[in-house]
Amino acid sequence: MMSRPTVLLLTLLPVLLHAEMTYQKPPQAILDVMHAPASPVPSVSPAKTHILLIQRQLYPSIAVLAAPVHRIAGLRINPANNGPHAPLGMATGLVLKTIDGGAEVKIATPPGASLDTPVWSPDGKYFAVANSTATSIELYIGSISSPILRKVPGVVLNDTIGQPVIWFSSSKELLVRMVAAARGPAPRPPAAPAGPNVQESSGNAGPVRTYQDMLKSPYDEKLFDYYCTAQLASVDVATGRVTPIGKPGIFSSVAPAPDGKHLLVARIQKPYSYLHAYPDFPRETEVWDRSGRTVYQVFSHPLEDTVPIEGVPTGRRNIGWRPTEGATLMWWEALDGGDPKAKAPFRDKLMMLRAPFTGHPVEVFKTQHRARGLMYGESGGLALVSDYDRDRRWLQMFRIYLDDPSAQAKLVSSRNAQDRYKDPGLPLLKRLPTGGMVLQQSGDYVFLSGTGATPQGDRPFLDRMNLKTWETERLFRAGEQGYETVVGLLNAEGTRFLTSYETPNTPPNLFIRQKDSEDRVAVTHFQDPTPILRKIKRQLVTYKRDDGVQLSFTLFLPPDYHPGQRLPTILWAYPLEYNDADTAGQIGGSTQRFVQMRGISQLFLLLSGYAILNDATIPIVGDPETVNNTYLEQLVASARAAIDKAVEMGVTDRNRVGVGGHSYGAFMTGNLLAHSKLFRAGVARSGAYNRTLTPFGFQSERRTFWQARDTYMKMSPFTYADQIKTPILLIHGEADNNPGTFPINSERLYQAIRGNGGTVRLVMLPFESHGYAARESSEHTVWEMLTWFDKYVKNAPAEAGSR
Repeated sequence: MMSRPTVLLLTLLPVLLHAEMTYQKPPQAILDVMHAPASPVPSVSPAKTHILLIQRQLYPSIAVLAAPVHRIAGLRINPANNGPHAPLGMATGLVLKTIDGGAEVKIATPPGASLDTPVWSPDGKYFAVANSTATSIELYIGSISSPILRKVPGVVLNDTIGQPVIWFSSSKELLVRMVAAARGPAPRPPAAPAGPNVQESSGNAGPVRTYQDMLKSPYDEKLFDYYCTAQLASVDVATGRVTPIGKPGIFSSVAPAPDGKHLLVARIQKPYSYLHAYPDFPRETEVWDRSGRTVYQVFSHPLEDTVPIEGVPTGRRNIGWRPTEGATLMWWEALDGGDPKAKAPFRDKLMMLRAPFTGHPVEVFKTQHRARGLMYGESGGLALVSDYDRDRRWLQMFRIYLDDPSAQAKLVSSRNAQDRYKDPGLPLLKRLPTGGMVLQQSGDYVFLSGTGATPQGDRPFLDRMNLKTWETERLFRAGEQGYETVVGLLNAEGTRFLTSYETPNTPPNLFIRQKDSEDRVAVTHFQDPTPILRKIKRQLVTYKRDDGVQLSFTLFLPPDYHPGQRLPTILWAYPLEYNDADTAGQIGGSTQRFVQMRGISQLFLLLSGYAILNDATIPIVGDPETVNNTYLEQLVASARAAIDKAVEMGVTDRNRVGVGGHSYGAFMTGNLLAHSKLFRAGVARSGAYNRTLTPFGFQSERRTFWQARDTYMKMSPFTYADQIKTPILLIHGEADNNPGTFPINSERLYQAIRGNGGTVRLVMLPFESHGYAARESSEHTVWEMLTWFDKYVKNAPAEAGSR
């Protein structure tokens, strides 16, 4: 019997060959960039006085991903330490820095630290951080007045569901989820099953997207109970005293009230589902006091297995605390049965109930369309409510007053949610001393920050808006040179603020800015780790496809490019759906940003002499219900227009063009190779190619397979595998957990193309999920892409005729 290969490669030979090989590495020039040190990630304290600079691990080793894992209820659990399996981006070091000058202080961390993102206390004086070891997850507390992390003895965190560490409003206590004491040994798998695993439905419709890592057996249920059961406790920051709260349970969410005396908890109940993840399991939402006694039963949520696709559950949902009061509950309730296709004058209502929770809930506001968001003002009962019309993709925001339901709601903004040019920005929020997030207010003003999209690219901004007159004043707008975004305000008036500023030649750094001044005071001084990338040339290019829709791509040219050269070229894209041509043609992004490459980026191919048409827009325009009826026609037209433009510019050799994409971009790649002759080769990573495997909708497709059979079949590259004669490289993570992109998609497409005489290669990456994380996998993926495109695009023999 053949041993399990490190990487399985299936290649077209006279017979099917299983070839074992070791992980490969791309050229050294690429490796130097891939593994160059990354700048620390800044975390600004709520008080806006200090910053934690977080040094993160770039890539775990494949050994970390290969560690034992339980894939259950939509979770991936590390049974050794009761935390997430192979968490990404863990911190290895912390540096504390004051914003207004002062030396950087390196925080002493545990040996071999693997730290989660630090959690600041509401007052900004402390931060808590979880440290993952081989056998447990520890709790540490840091302070802005000390360079040492202090371990809290006796606390073993349970980090399977939700946040394991939350601050109480006093900033003197933490609410933690601990591994339940005396839980005994983990369940052992049965030597033999007691019987079959059975599921049954009694005629009630229960459409569900195709999810992975679900429960599959009674043994899985026991594992879920064992690893996800947690004990809530409070931790005194000064003394480290640990006080248990209530009985152990499986908590889907836990939130302290602003008064510090109540907890809002949601406890998962049986029966579990084998088709849905744990957030859809039955649960009891309750208000507890600090002893764990239930003082109010908020809602009993049934198993959410009949919620319509793109719908919401009936009853109370999105239950939370009002941040400006001691203990006031807020929630939404559907008025249309949760069904987005049902006709109703109003879809949702906002409800409120104050402590001691003995009165009747008060209806605060109704939304015409589905409620999208709720942001609280700091005073006066002010709130901003958003709703969303899915048919028009239309987003509205209203000002309301929570304590005066009779006050007329004021429309603040109304626009197509995809209209970047008319985006007014999002309100800035701040953390109250009690821990809640509210609008950053200064008298009658709130502050809006946005990307500032224009036909020439993004120019981020900061505005101040008057809540009475609705007039806006621009406090800041990024210049035409460089790219600058507002990180946070440093005074109440919004005239002094912190920004992140970068240019094509300098990495992002934090600066202090003043209104009406061009001066920048540097807070951080990160250096360029990859000078070779500054030689890359970049240009935003606009053009039109044959139906008049404006398109764009960012043209990247390799460091050694000389004008007049025609280069092998890669088109890399990800299709998106739009209601109209105007929004589809809008420009996004900026050429003024600092180029960085990590992981499995296609931009690494620049270092091997390729031109890249990056983020080429592939808009699919039409009515949301039927937009995919012309998916293929618009797809091919968009790709052809991009190639024509690059050829017209004199940078692309039409006979040496490849195409690639990830996820829905991989789906695009398969379809382009099946329905056009525009390309010499393709790379498709982690895609879905047979839409009968996603029968209850995919991406923005709302119809089921049974409602749109022809469209599902027409859009499936698997259906046209006999037409894919252009060489295609399929890469997929063996442990892909993304809804819809089951690894079987790539395996079956490989078999179909091979069986019909096509040129195809399949690379299955062990232990990798939808995005590839391990150092070995990342290096190998880049090597595969480069080797494939070199063989079939860069060094392809000339073809007779024009493509």
